[in-house]
Amino acid sequence: MSETIQVNQDALQSIFHNCADVVFRPLQLSDHIKVLLVYIDELTDSGKLEQIISACMISRDVDRLTQYDRAINFSEIVAKVLKGCTVIFIDGEAFAYLADISAFKQRAINEPSNEASIRGPREGFTEDLKTNLSMIRRKISHSKLKFETHQAGELTNTSFVVAYVEDIVKPELLEEVRSRLQSFRTDQLLDSGYIEEFIEDKTLSLFPQIQNTERPDTVSASLLAGRVAIIVDGSPNALLLPMTFWAGFQAAEDHYERFLYVSSVRLLRFLLAIMSCLLPSIYVALTTFHPQMIPLTLMLSISASREGIPFPSVIETLLMELMFEGLREAGLRLPKAIGSAVSIVGALVIGEAAVQAGFISAPIVMIVAGTGIASFAFPSYSLALPFRILRFPLLISGGVLGLYGIAIGIIFILIHLVTLKSFGMPYLAPLAPIGSNFWKDTLIRMNKRYVSALRKQ
Repeated sequence: MSETIQVNQDALQSIFHNCADVVFRPLQLSDHIKVLLVYIDELTDSGKLEQIISACMISRDVDRLTQYDRAINFSEIVAKVLKGCTVIFIDGEAFAYLADISAFKQRAINEPSNEASIRGPREGFTEDLKTNLSMIRRKISHSKLKFETHQAGELTNTSFVVAYVEDIVKPELLEEVRSRLQSFRTDQLLDSGYIEEFIEDKTLSLFPQIQNTERPDTVSASLLAGRVAIIVDGSPNALLLPMTFWAGFQAAEDHYERFLYVSSVRLLRFLLAIMSCLLPSIYVALTTFHPQMIPLTLMLSISASREGIPFPSVIETLLMELMFEGLREAGLRLPKAIGSAVSIVGALVIGEAAVQAGFISAPIVMIVAGTGIASFAFPSYSLALPFRILRFPLLISGGVLGLYGIAIGIIFILIHLVTLKSFGMPYLAPLAPIGSNFWKDTLIRMNKRYVSALRKQ
């Protein structure tokens, strides 16, 4: 930097060429004191900025600016301006003052729409990193809660935080997370999903290996369980790692309700997950290759409903599944006011019309509807996606080889799940390999009084 304010101004104006939002505001405090303020108007608190200007103009000196940090190179100044700081140059000084009076417009704290709970806290993360960290700190008010700040994205310069609880998190897990983040290189970081794809173990796996959530209470509980969280500035979704297969069946309110109810509901969720993946393929396999396994009365009813249908069971089931998934995707992308109506009414109208026209049999509509309802029972949207995708290859396998094809498909899926790991932890742990705490908080949740007594022993 130069001691001449005009030289510094020219250098910054060349850097911020064609940046209409960057403001260069000169001030004349006296005959021999010239000041230049550089800031981005939309990122600056106008009230605090006017206070600084008024204080300098009234006192006619720059003594009030000594409370701020100093910068001596343009790279630091440019980074601070882009983050909302106001840079103050004084003629005759080879440094600049950095006044952090940033003010970002952000939405209020609301209940997360994707993870609504019947019982428990109603607050969810926002896009502001400081707000998200404050919500976690309020729940874990202890000095062992650590926040490590990092930056990534050569163009975005996005800040993100690695959170953990010291003495609870495993050191080898923390070192593995740090190692993977150090090798994380990208030009842009706009959401936590960018980090997820870079640091997960197997990017080609359908199953998520890193959990994401918008709930501060879920993050706090995971940190106290020895997991690591990654919170990205500008993203309301925090990453939790490592992740196991069973975490996808746990809802936010599971630790707020009584353990008998929660355990029953978790088992129901698991059964519905199996149903959402296997029901269409089992129906096709039984009606096509193994009709002797279906009760005679039921088989006669199915045969009567299929009379005059031009397609085999596997084709009509595949067509209905594709149509159902299309309606569900359309309902998500349309405005909320009409999205739900289109998905529900569309499914009813198309299903009824297809049956009346003789293209689809009535049992297929019931099977696809039951499968769709079962797929909505997943607490984790990320874990529901692989089950929705795997439904189609299993359906084709059942239509080609019957129950043998389904069995082969299940074996391949189980082999993949057993070999899959998330930051060194087996994906099916503590079931495979079997662990002593399998019944504590996986498919069922043990009584907290009993778990507390075990810890004291």
